[in-house]
Amino acid sequence: MSRAEPDAGVFLDAAERLACLDARLSPLQAGLLAASHLGIAGDSRSFSRLLGIEHALVLRELAGLAEDGDLLRITGRDARTMRTHYVPGAEGARLLAALDPPVPLSLAG
Repeated sequence: MSRAEPDAGVFLDAAERLACLDARLSPLQAGLLAASHLGIAGDSRSFSRLLGIEHALVLRELAGLAEDGDLLRITGRDARTMRTHYVPGAEGARLLAALDPPVPLSLAG
């Protein structure tokens, strides 16, 4: 069984709505939260590769999210590759729950 490709429209819509819900979020930070929520990417390397964004830029945005309240929690980091695993924090989960209408958790078409 092959994994369904993520729906770019659903991802972009979720990221845009998150950015509107919290003015502190940059578009990239909103995308990181949306990607985690949608199961698209839960680590910096995967997010970087899937969106064609420099890994260093993704790491900088992750650090900003982790420092700004409890929007995101770092759950692991590979010292050699700098791959950083993350999940939404309590405040990030609150924002994700406020998406109206809710973003479908399954992107299977």
